[in-house]
Amino acid sequence: MINDSYFGWLMLLGFPGKPQLEMIISGVVFFFYAISLMGNMVLILLPLLDKHLQTPIYFFLRNLAILDLCYTTNIVPQMLVNAWGKDKKITFGGCAFQLFTNVTLCTVECMLLAVMSYDPFNAVCKPLDYMTIMNPQLCQGLVAMTWLIGVTNCMILSPCPVSLPRCGDHHLDHYFCEISAMVKIACGATTVMEETKPYLHCVVVVVFIFLASLLLILVSYGFIAVAVLKIKSAAGRQKAFGTCFSHLIVVSIFYGTVRYMYIEPGNSPSQDEGKLLHIFYSIVTPTLNPSH
Repeated sequence: MINDSYFGWLMLLGFPGKPQLEMIISGVVFFFYAISLMGNMVLILLPLLDKHLQTPIYFFLRNLAILDLCYTTNIVPQMLVNAWGKDKKITFGGCAFQLFTNVTLCTVECMLLAVMSYDPFNAVCKPLDYMTIMNPQLCQGLVAMTWLIGVTNCMILSPCPVSLPRCGDHHLDHYFCEISAMVKIACGATTVMEETKPYLHCVVVVVFIFLASLLLILVSYGFIAVAVLKIKSAAGRQKAFGTCFSHLIVVSIFYGTVRYMYIEPGNSPSQDEGKLLHIFYSIVTPTLNPSH
């Protein structure tokens, strides 16, 4: 069945009936986006100018900065145009591109945060062999692997909500093209199972990636904790924990938000709460990453 929206448009409702709230939120989003934009650009360019920053951890941070820059830019400009203008339309092709890009970048960030935990693991547990282990070829291979997983996940997840029939419903109750919002406006399902199957499929994949990457992080920090406890000096312990602190903060925020939104059915937020959580996850979290 050909989707009747393929060559049409969708309307991103944002926060319908709440123009004042929408203006406040858009102002906050613009503020955090500007900070994220400047911070990420500095981190991307700085290692090119200072050879002392051409280390494995800064290589990962540069990639995280590029990722965050692409992720926020994929969402924020369209969101601000919709919030500040009268026309809230987006072409179906533009919506599909936004969805594909969002799924890819979200998956890559999830895996990249897991990969980044391998750096402090070697720095704390194997300090003498650190530079030998964390060589440029390995770092590049790890980052390439995260992108391969991200693109593969996009190819698995994205076609399902995009190909669902719309039956003339062009109103997307969100501020960007998000999987669950697109599934909700689909039609043609005759049973509850048929209606929820696409979303459940997405949740299963998200949970698998979520748990796999989280397991890698927990294992790395488990070894780090054991190594730190063996350090006799308080200064040495403090330095070791300082190496991991910023990464732990962003990991907690990232996985905590994803867990609340997708993993625990009992915590399913209301529509507006879900949008606010997505804003926090999409706009605020990149500003709080270890690079800033």
